[in-house]
Amino acid sequence: MLRKLRRFAAFSGLIMVLGFIAVFGAIGYKLLSGRKSAPAEIAGTIQLPKGANVRAAVISGDLIAVTLERGGLIETRFYDLATRAARGSLSFASEP
Repeated sequence: MLRKLRRFAAFSGLIMVLGFIAVFGAIGYKLLSGRKSAPAEIAGTIQLPKGANVRAAVISGDLIAVTLERGGLIETRFYDLATRAARGSLSFASEP
């Protein structure tokens, strides 16, 4: 009976050690490969409407999102990262 108990404890400990290795391996993998490198240099000019004030600019994937305020209205315009061509815009308005 004691031999069975020791064997069960050893097997249980082995499973637990393998579980810890798997968890820490997954965490290490995420830490080392989770960050993608950003382009080395981003340069260029994006033409904005006259009188527009830039409130924020964010790069995500292959898009640049520029949030601007113009005449009291807020809108976000999207541009292609490589060509700086306009890809669309999103306006914001308050409920009446």
